Amino acid sequence: MRNKKSTITMSDVARDAGVGTMTVSRALRDPLKVSEKTRQTVLASVTKLGYVLDETAASLSSKRTRIVGVIVSTLDQSIFAETVRGLSERLQINGQQLLVATSDYSKNKEAELIRTIIGRKPEAMVLTSSEHFQSVEQQIELAKIPTVETWEIPKRPICACVGFSNREAGRSITKHLYDIGKKKIAFLGMDRADDARGRLRRSGYLDVASEKHAGMIELQIPNTGYFGPDYGAMGLNAIMRQWPDTDAIVCASDAIAFGVYCEALRKGIRIPQELAISGFGDFDYAKANGIGLTTVHIDGEKIGHETADLINKSVNGIEIKGKIVDIGFQVIRRQTS
Repeated sequence: MRNKKSTITMSDVARDAGVGTMTVSRALRDPLKVSEKTRQTVLASVTKLGYVLDETAASLSSKRTRIVGVIVSTLDQSIFAETVRGLSERLQINGQQLLVATSDYSKNKEAELIRTIIGRKPEAMVLTSSEHFQSVEQQIELAKIPTVETWEIPKRPICACVGFSNREAGRSITKHLYDIGKKKIAFLGMDRADDARGRLRRSGYLDVASEKHAGMIELQIPNTGYFGPDYGAMGLNAIMRQWPDTDAIVCASDAIAFGVYCEALRKGIRIPQELAISGFGDFDYAKANGIGLTTVHIDGEKIGHETADLINKSVNGIEIKGKIVDIGFQVIRRQTS
């Protein structure tokens, strides 16, 4: 009968890699403290032996969980995935791991997830929303967990924020359509009731409407129960029934704009001569090698990097409360305007 050791230890990894156990610990928990060559040697031994780091024991001894809780509005849209990737890239360098959950644009679901994540004693939290129940904000403050709100710059951040002004972005994209000669401009969105950023983009649209006094129009909910492209297609039909002389549509997202674009083609509407379309987000299919959508570009990966940098400062004892990082936005004109 074979006497096979059932549990691989850190000492086994050290022996196989030809280094000390402290070096293995640093390579796995604080990669910056060892050379890249040493780290790769240790990781090769970890993979070969099937070693699993006991994070529970590590957190008890170091009083660090190395967990960062992240609640995103959705992972259906690639731009939030870019933010998560940017976060992960920077945080993994310091041995931190993400615990990711999605709120589906629901404040109630977000509140439940925040309670759950706080119970895991994270080193920090990241939120892609900026509107929360007051009780949730109080809970975060009482827990003393550094929290970074992203994708918007709220008037009163819970702790710190990395984002941009969605209202100003809505103003800029609407003004672009007005400046190229469009006069009957509609706003289409939001397709989710708790989409606070969509409401801010609508406010920017309405700012331009009030400034230009141009008889601009809006349609909020063409048909409940539809999302993204389906919502866009339904919205275009509703707009054209009520306002057939509409010559441009500002959409709260690229997904909605994509639905408008496809439905316009089915109806034989010439783009942009008869109808200009703008989106928001600059998704892959919006780019020049896709449908060529005029849109607002946001550097989602940069949001992740800047957020990770704030978290690392906090872990190292640097106060981040009140820190605001504005990454800005860019209006990109393509074939649809």
